Amino acid sequence: MKTKILFVLVISGLLSVSCNSSESANALSLTESKDTIAPVKEPVEPVIDTALFHSLNQRQANGDTTGKWPAKMPVPLPGAIFPFHRVVAFYGNLYSTRMGILGEIPKKDMLAKLKREVEQWQKADSSIPVIPALHYIAVTAQQAPGPSGKYRLRMPFHQIDTILNWSKEINALTFVDIQVGHSTVQEEVPALDKYLQMPTVHLGIDPEFSMKGGHQPGKKIGTFDAVDINWVIDHLAKLVKENNLPPKILILHRFTQGMMTNYQNIKKLPEVQVVVDMDGWGPKFLKRSTWLRYVYKEPVQFTGFKIFYKNDTKTGADQLYTPEELLKFTPQPNYIQYQ
Repeated sequence: MKTKILFVLVISGLLSVSCNSSESANALSLTESKDTIAPVKEPVEPVIDTALFHSLNQRQANGDTTGKWPAKMPVPLPGAIFPFHRVVAFYGNLYSTRMGILGEIPKKDMLAKLKREVEQWQKADSSIPVIPALHYIAVTAQQAPGPSGKYRLRMPFHQIDTILNWSKEINALTFVDIQVGHSTVQEEVPALDKYLQMPTVHLGIDPEFSMKGGHQPGKKIGTFDAVDINWVIDHLAKLVKENNLPPKILILHRFTQGMMTNYQNIKKLPEVQVVVDMDGWGPKFLKRSTWLRYVYKEPVQFTGFKIFYKNDTKTGADQLYTPEELLKFTPQPNYIQYQ
């Protein structure tokens, strides 16, 4: 019993000394064996595997010999999605059953269908992981000017929050998409900053509904110039730097020449990964032609391909491109969107 009491007292004394006397603590540490002193380690900064980055880009160029692909671009910041992953997304709006599969069918069925599409893509190319995504139209173009007079309607934040919660359930990315109408990216993008500051939330902008000439949305195809796109890229890069985020993905929808002008002037920054998404619908031969003219011919960084469950199949169910068929495209699409 005495031995036990003495042991407690000794330990208590040491604790008391170490807590109350910095000089004694220093003296104690100097008498300890060097083997018991853990070296101070500097935090390890995450890095990008540059060799893998370049090799994957080269492989996804699918043997292109023109020099267009892989597109010239800087090595991205750590945490970049592309080219280390492929993204398969469902697109739409919860207020409409006509804008896409996201909103057309009940949540449970929609998420199950997305899971099946992801599995098909993963089966078709097992070399890189496939990530699911929900691509939500957060600002929709309108045929009437509305209270703002800008022919656009902003979705309520609680609806975007719903999409975020669904994404969390399946470990998916979230995209917020903007149709500016008579507004501008300078006005609409910052309104979504609270979401874009989240590491798993990315952005899409749709030139089709950017009505610079004052036309009614849907009556004429709109346009974005590189100046508009570069403003968005700079804004996203600023958010990445200020909030220590992984790179943001920026989706640019395109199916005509005029939808995206001066593509060669689009900025390429380590903080933003730009995807030109082939947004046209119709039979396979028409979609491939659009791809060759507006995606393959004018490289920016990465590529996307949209599949319309209904519009693509108006001439037959066999007009839906399969993952195996799209993987033969030059370059291979990094982002696949189902509407």
